[in-house]
Parts: sequence; C-alpha cells; structure tokens
Amino acid sequence: MAQDRVLFFDTTLRDGEQSPGCSMTHDEKVWMAHALEDLGVDILEAGFAISSDGDFAAIQAVSKEIRKPRIASLARARREDIERAAASLEHAEHSRIHIFLASSDIHLEYKLKISREAALEQAAQSVALARTYVDDVEFSPEDSTRTDIDFLCKIVSVAIEAGATTINMPDTVGYATPNEYAAMFRTVRERVPGADKVIFSSHCHNDLGLAVANSLGAIEGGARQVECTINGIGERAGNAAIEEIAAALSVRRDKYPVEHNLKLDQLYPTSQRLAQVISFAPSPNKAIVGSNAFAHEAGIHQHGVLSNPLTYEIMTPASVGVPANRMVLGKHSGRHALRSRLVDLGYHLEASDLDAAYRAFTELADKKKSVYDQDLINLVAHHKRHHDLISAEPVSEAS
Repeated sequence: MAQDRVLFFDTTLRDGEQSPGCSMTHDEKVWMAHALEDLGVDILEAGFAISSDGDFAAIQAVSKEIRKPRIASLARARREDIERAAASLEHAEHSRIHIFLASSDIHLEYKLKISREAALEQAAQSVALARTYVDDVEFSPEDSTRTDIDFLCKIVSVAIEAGATTINMPDTVGYATPNEYAAMFRTVRERVPGADKVIFSSHCHNDLGLAVANSLGAIEGGARQVECTINGIGERAGNAAIEEIAAALSVRRDKYPVEHNLKLDQLYPTSQRLAQVISFAPSPNKAIVGSNAFAHEAGIHQHGVLSNPLTYEIMTPASVGVPANRMVLGKHSGRHALRSRLVDLGYHLEASDLDAAYRAFTELADKKKSVYDQDLINLVAHHKRHHDLISAEPVSEAS
C-alpha cells in the first residue's frame, strides 16, 4: 500500500447523536465541535439540516465558530434537503453537502418505492444541484454492502459524472466482513470511470462488532476517508470508533503505512468531554478510552508491566492522552503489585514481612471485589499491632 493520507470524517454530532440517550443541546454541540477541532478531524458532520430547526441552528453555529475542519451537512437526495443544507453552511470556512440515497433493492422497493432507474436519475440530479451551492459534494449509496455490485458501480459512476468529489460506500446495517468490504472498494475503484479522481470513504456500523475491522479493511481496499464517532456512539450498536481506528493505524503502521491529521493525545480528553455531554462514559473494557484499557489486576500482568510496560501494553497511556496506567489490587494480583503499591504509600517491607502482608491481602481480596489504599494501610497497622509481623515503619516523603 502506497504511503498517503487518510482523512477522518467525524459524525459524532450527526450519526452519533442519533443514538438513544445521546442527544445534545445547541451549546453542547458547539462545545463538542471545539474538541473535535482540537483533535484534528478533517471533516466534521455537524447535523442533518432539514431534520429540525434546532439541527439547522446548530450547524450554523458550528460553521461560524469552527474554522479548521470542513463542515458537512447531511441531506437526502431531494431539492428541499439540499437547499436547507446549503443555507446551514452559509458561514462555513470550508463546506460540504453530504447526500445519501438508498441503493440496495430492499431499500428501493420497501422504503423509497422507486426503481433502480429512478434512483440513478435522482442521484445525478441531486449531486448536480448540490454542486451549484458548494464545490465539495459527498454522495453515499445507502446500504452499499447489500447492493448488487453492478448497480453499485452504476450509481457511483453517475454520481461522479454529476460532480461528486467523495464517494462513501456505507455498511449501513453492519452486515459486511472486512475481506468482502475491502473487495467491494477494490471492485468499484477498478470498474468505475473517473474513480481515481475522487476520494472513497467508509462508514461502518457495529451490529456484528466489526465496524472498526471493516473500516480498516476499507483502507486496505483503497478508501482514504473513514467516517466514525467518538466512543463509537451511533445508531443501534453504534458506529466505528474514531479512537480505535486511529490507535490501530498508529500501532500497526507496518500494516497501514498511512498518515493522518489526528492528535492522538487528544483522544482520551475528547472521549471524556463526550461522556460529560451525554452523561455516560464508555464501557470500562472499551478499547483505548475505557477505564480498564490500561488497568492491570492479574499478578502475571502486573509483574510484567512493572518490569517493562511493553510486556502487556502495545501503546503508552500518554500516547492517547490517558494520564497513566493503573494497577488494580484484587484477588488476582501478585506480590509485585502489592509491594509497588505499599512503596507508593510509604511502606518498604522486607521479604518475610511482604509474605505476611500478601497472605493477609489475599484473604481480604477474597472477601472484597477491590482493595483500596486505606485497606492496605489498615492491614499494615493491624499486623504491626497484633502480630508484630511487619517491622517496617511508614517512610516519610523526604526519604
């Protein structure tokens, strides 16, 4: 794969907000937009202009305040949608109208109730209309991964001829696997005239838990834009998580030799800001930004990390903006972690004393889910008073 650049298209404020419980106020959208700008996203999809007056106003506000990323407004392939999107982007430094139109037969027949021929005509007309307002038009054949490949090539070709500058082929229902998603991009890029003149984009949902894997597959297949959200929020099971894609590109540069504009050390702070806005944090075991992503409880792991973090951490916490890794003391922890934490608390124990402390610790850990610092202090004090097993005194900060 030639070394080039992948653009990050963030849709936290649009597709992400559609997730139940993730709606944002006008001011919250603007506050999040500033964080996304600091993160370095290339395109920021600020909303769906025609969906409500509130969304229209939020897109306007983001367009006025955010200057570095390109601001996108979503639109169906309809004149009224496109005109509303264009109006919402009036103050943007860099603007994009993002048009979507279903292309799979199940969507054409049951949702839109139109023929393939009508869809081709609608795609051409809507892209051409959008180009009269902006120079940058993205076209998405919705449900691309369940679309007949010959028809997908036709509708993409029509959109490019009409002036689309980015072609997004979304896995709208999270149906694809990485290999077939990559193959779809290769096939369309090979068969469609003018494909080399546009940027191809992925947009993946996580219904089978494959959104990030599919996004990486798309990059292997030639996509040079990935659409994603902070913490992976979005419709149903969510969207591809921006932090996971970015970290994968960083850690596996041998596999994905591409550049991008994200500031990786802003991933965790941006995740935390979103958690404040929507009032819930990602799952503790969420990759990269979950509270357990750099936490270690098992004794073997703790020993390894204390000796050299690279034994069990493939990236440093600081590289993605996490303050530090965390040793969790529980029933799976070993002597090394206990000794390290006691030293942090000011207790330096001889080997025999550490053995006694460890036996008492494991007894306590079997009764509690987590052992806290105060528990350790009490444990040391208890054994010093009643058993005289621990001879060490707390060491002052100066020592």
